[in-house]
Amino acid sequence: MRSTGQKCTATSRVIIQREIYEEFKDKLIEKVKEIKVGNGLEKDVWMGPCASEDQLNKVLSYVEKGIEEGASLVYGGKRIDEGNLANGFYMEPTIFENVTSGMTIAQEEIFGPVLALIKVETLEEALNIANDVKFGLSASIFTKSIGRMLSFVNEMDAGLVRINAESAGVELQAPFGGMKQSSSHSREQGQAAIEFFTSIKTVFVKP
Repeated sequence: MRSTGQKCTATSRVIIQREIYEEFKDKLIEKVKEIKVGNGLEKDVWMGPCASEDQLNKVLSYVEKGIEEGASLVYGGKRIDEGNLANGFYMEPTIFENVTSGMTIAQEEIFGPVLALIKVETLEEALNIANDVKFGLSASIFTKSIGRMLSFVNEMDAGLVRINAESAGVELQAPFGGMKQSSSHSREQGQAAIEFFTSIKTVFVKP
């Protein structure tokens, strides 16, 4: 929900093992209910508007598509049209469950405050689903197991992988870039920025 989900590294899918799924979902909804939506210049506001009316309508169309394809809307999903927010491009933070990997909301980049919860049995299943998309910019795992951390790092098809940290955000000194259709086949930032922002020119001089 950070930056109203409008960051290229924003989390849009949350893949959860079955044994903790219900507890995780309940705690997530509790936290999302605490999110104050409004003008980002105001105190205590945590989530602002969509960038434009077109973007708001696009995100709302993804919500409709999720419902149409059989996902269960468990929180939010509507434009906020009351009070001072009625004239802006604000919407409720949104959570879906009963999402399968083939659904549109699990496959496309929404760039809005929409989370798709996906239930799995094993780490192997989680990795298969996580990699079952055409994009591969940023991914995170939360675990205490060193073995699972290493499996995630080795098998996740993403240019940025994070352990016990959210998927959003970057470190300016670290190379930044993705895999698959999230890739420009190069990296920017850090030492990689030298190659990214320059071109090699080979010059021959005959005296």
